[in-house]
Amino acid sequence: MGLEPGLVLILMLVVGFACQWLAWRVRLPAILFLLVAGIGLGPVSGVLIPDKLMGDLLFPVVSLAVAIILFEGSLTLRFSELSGIGNAVRGLVSYGAVLALLLLAVAAHVIAGLSWELSLLFGALTCVTGPTVIAPMLRTVRPNARIANVLRWEGIVIDPIGALFAVLVYEAIVSRREGHSIQVFLGTIACGVLVGAIAAFVLGRLLRRQSIPEYLQNYGTLAAVLGAFGVSNYVAHESGLLAVTIMGIALGNMRGVHVDDIMDFKEHLTTLLVSSLFIMLAARLGWPLPPGILFAGIAIFLVAQFLIRPLSVVISSVGSGLTWRERALIAWVAPRGIVAASVSALFALRLEKAGMAGADRLVPLVFLLIIGTVVFQSATARPIARWLGVAEPEPRGVLIFGADEVALEIARALQQAGDFRVVVADDDWNGIRRARMDGITTFFGNPASQAADRKLDLTGVGHLLAMSTHRELNSLVSVHYRETFGRDKVYRLRNLSPEESHGRASLAGSLLAPALFAEDMTHARFGELLHEGWHIKSTRLTETFDWPHFIEQYGSRTVLLFGVDDKQQLRIAGGMHDLEPRPSWTVIALVPPSENDGAR
Repeated sequence: MGLEPGLVLILMLVVGFACQWLAWRVRLPAILFLLVAGIGLGPVSGVLIPDKLMGDLLFPVVSLAVAIILFEGSLTLRFSELSGIGNAVRGLVSYGAVLALLLLAVAAHVIAGLSWELSLLFGALTCVTGPTVIAPMLRTVRPNARIANVLRWEGIVIDPIGALFAVLVYEAIVSRREGHSIQVFLGTIACGVLVGAIAAFVLGRLLRRQSIPEYLQNYGTLAAVLGAFGVSNYVAHESGLLAVTIMGIALGNMRGVHVDDIMDFKEHLTTLLVSSLFIMLAARLGWPLPPGILFAGIAIFLVAQFLIRPLSVVISSVGSGLTWRERALIAWVAPRGIVAASVSALFALRLEKAGMAGADRLVPLVFLLIIGTVVFQSATARPIARWLGVAEPEPRGVLIFGADEVALEIARALQQAGDFRVVVADDDWNGIRRARMDGITTFFGNPASQAADRKLDLTGVGHLLAMSTHRELNSLVSVHYRETFGRDKVYRLRNLSPEESHGRASLAGSLLAPALFAEDMTHARFGELLHEGWHIKSTRLTETFDWPHFIEQYGSRTVLLFGVDDKQQLRIAGGMHDLEPRPSWTVIALVPPSENDGAR
């Protein structure tokens, strides 16, 4: 006896969350667990039968979900960023992507026997990587900054470009199958571009003029996206996906339109849609697979991994300044993700409905390539990076949450005192601007957000100092980065004194990271001392000038902040253990003005 439809939907949501959580715990792309869960719920157990569960709504639901996914991805593409991402990334997302598309199409045609039409569609769908699969892999591999930047920017930029490739190829296939002339095809493209541009222009003006109240902006944007999708499809058949892709790119590049909150909402919605969609689409896979598909999928994966990706990287990175070792690791890492899985399933549904022979083979081949690249590269990329000598050593850098005077003084002192990376993250634009003027690497936004998971470069970073003025956000960020850095590498600066933080004002112990510095040191107290003339002093200790001599010179009120040992490891004062600086260490301390001025 099967489960009721309502229970099946609830089960799908719960399993989707469990897959996302498991992916976060083990630092692997969530798509892998979602696909496995879908296969387990669908063809293996028969609990989830999407065609029976959704009926006639399956096609519209998948179409609308893919439209939202494509809009969210294209909203992240900034033309202003293309000029600063280097020759390698520009090559990978332009002629390198076209080369990969064509070579993958040839592989699909020769190995799997797909028609040239479906082969070109397969190439367009699988020539892209994406931030949702690249980001967790980079956290595991930890390559050097140049490799990480190339791979991260490639995933961000090529995601919407790949979607545009796939939509254009699909439009060409549909026009040809329906006997449309080239004029009809161009008309379909023109309709999608025009509707998307107009929708972006109208929505952008409304947002810029604050004509939509803030609490309705996310709702209004979602309605506008789906409205543009429906209108475009009504005017010109199958032009809706192109319209929402163009709409996202145009809206994301409009001046004076702040889309950060909209992007956060879309990211949350996309996470829900992707989780449910992948499980549902994987559940539709026939099992066992059609004859020859498993062998063909494995063969295409091997060709893509060992021939197509290396060739496209070699050609794309000419003149980039990357070493051959860096190019080799970039050629090794190219997992496929959201665009390939979701869009391929939608197009396969449409082409199967249109009666196109071989359309049922498209999704299994795409999913096999996704599983192959994610599993193989996740297991081998870190050892390959170490063997090539391009993996980062043990992360010693610091992520500082907060950009006020206290946090920036700490950031400046750490950047000057040690040979390790310092990153300041906050949503206070004035503080971030001051940090950038001081040459400090920054991230504008909440470091615990999904945007940070995609764009915050943590290469070489191994500690978190939560030093913002927002106590609850400090706790949230601390909990978020425990899994990334470890509990012993996450600290917070108190916002309340021990006497004040009791009873109803206290937070649960599980939400609190070890406190920084002296027991009576709070954020407010630190700021007061700076205004009174105290300042941060960095000194290298020796056998003849050790820590007791430092205290003797600068006074007993000196507050020890950090130590950098002879192995350039950062030692942090506070927490559970007292810090005892030794000769050959560099100490960073807050010293009072009177003793310091007298020492001068």
